[in-house]
Amino acid sequence: MRRPEEDAALQSLHARRLRLFPDLDPSRVLHDAEGLVVVDKPAGVPSQSPDAESREDLPFRLGRHFAARGERDYVGVHQRLDRDTSGVIAYARDEEANRFLAAQIEGRRATKSYVAAVKGWRGGARTLKHHLVKGVHGMEVTSPRDKRGKLAISHVEPLERDGDRTLVHVRIETGRTHQIRVQLAHEGAPVAGDPIYGDAPAPRLMLHAWKLSFDDGRAFEAPLPGSFRRWLRGEERVDYRDRAAIDEALRDALERRWGLAHAASAEAPTTMFRLVHGEGDGLPGLTVDVYGDHLVASLYDEAAPHEDTILDALEALGFTGVYVKRRPKKASTIVDPRREEVAPAEASRGTSAPSSFVAWENGIRFVVRLGDGLSTGIFLDMRDARRRVREAAKGRRVLNLFAYTGPFSVAAATGEAADVVTVDVAAPALATCEASFEANGLANATHRIVKTDCFVFLDKAVQRAERYDLVICDPPTFATTKRTRWTSGKQWVELAQKCFSVAEPGAVVLLCTNDARMSAEQFRRFVKDGAERAGVSLAVLRALPSPWDYPSAPGQPHPFKRLWCELG
Repeated sequence: MRRPEEDAALQSLHARRLRLFPDLDPSRVLHDAEGLVVVDKPAGVPSQSPDAESREDLPFRLGRHFAARGERDYVGVHQRLDRDTSGVIAYARDEEANRFLAAQIEGRRATKSYVAAVKGWRGGARTLKHHLVKGVHGMEVTSPRDKRGKLAISHVEPLERDGDRTLVHVRIETGRTHQIRVQLAHEGAPVAGDPIYGDAPAPRLMLHAWKLSFDDGRAFEAPLPGSFRRWLRGEERVDYRDRAAIDEALRDALERRWGLAHAASAEAPTTMFRLVHGEGDGLPGLTVDVYGDHLVASLYDEAAPHEDTILDALEALGFTGVYVKRRPKKASTIVDPRREEVAPAEASRGTSAPSSFVAWENGIRFVVRLGDGLSTGIFLDMRDARRRVREAAKGRRVLNLFAYTGPFSVAAATGEAADVVTVDVAAPALATCEASFEANGLANATHRIVKTDCFVFLDKAVQRAERYDLVICDPPTFATTKRTRWTSGKQWVELAQKCFSVAEPGAVVLLCTNDARMSAEQFRRFVKDGAERAGVSLAVLRALPSPWDYPSAPGQPHPFKRLWCELG
């Protein structure tokens, strides 16, 4: 139950978010008349709703934009673009425009032209004709004799070349799923930045809907983003010496997170999320997190030498303050996380936040500290996993290992767990856990904090034959205590075995790692070996998806690995 002052604070935050994350940038409207609205769609924004409960698609945002002007919020959809494709898209605003677009788009009377940035295009212009079928990892080219295949026709013409890089103009006759991306990849010239059909590095998926023409003479064109010609001249990543390139990548990141930004006004509010995730957002060596009105920027590797330029660009976005965390180049490097030169206690740009304050995630309050070392008190990449734990926790005995500040424990308690045991070796982190319990009115909940080495705790729990209905284990990649030394890898077999050994039949065991050195297949094998050693059967072994505000770099596997195990 929220207090009136909390509702007022969330409403005020939402009003500020509307300025930072507007429903629509007016400069992107190419046409708005005669019942027809034509927009230059930003990359990363869905052209139709992917989720009925969490609306962030362009038609929904357009409807809000029109409603704010006191106009009818109706938006008719007749055309789609892939989420990460930018450029021209048309929507109807009345019935007459609906009929017109249906005839033009669905009747294939409109001319749709794209620009793609590719590597490996040989020769000049030619027409591509392939039969496409849905495969395991996307669409595939199949034989013309395959009755499942649907004909795709694209006319390709080179526009500009630089070595083996080419900007090509593609005019499509058909509108098959991923048509351009599949056909160009099949021809040995995949679209740069394509995470499914190619692995050529780029700041984003380099596909842009350039022109849309109707047979009544009306034609619309969306300017080519600057990143295309920068890529053509060899800039596969954002050059941090180029402020315009940084600003463009940040604008794209803002557009991609519109739905999360507006979750501050949801019934179960969320006020913290990742805004920039390194190469997945075209900004290598940089992550940026949003906490209410503030940003927290972590600088690694190639971003570190350009700190001032990056912080200036972040400050220009309009948030109240920007904190900086200067990360070691190697994850195994030990640094004092509270040293001022590593993690300044005050905002490096703008105004500092209170030393500790409450931020929200799916309606749960968490105490965070933006200036207290390298970490803020909560790992935002676990948002969806915490929601699953909350939904599964009712009536269960919960064990949270390597709990840090205990976000999983708080989520389980709000989900009406019968009992929650929180284990970690760091006293300050556990004090923050208690503070979050109190912030949620759970001070009297059945909750036990154990300050000890998790491996020691597990050994004793196995000896005492303790059993839990829900076990959460999210260790760091490297850890050293007075009694144990942990390195993620083959040691996972023994750790998984111990977790399964304290789990009741029918229990849920959530095992997590962000170890980028270990593949998803290796992690799954280690967990299965641990279950076998523990003598338990796994009725369910499911990999949880990574949160979408943490995109992986094009062509690279995601380092986040989470296995949801249900014992038989």
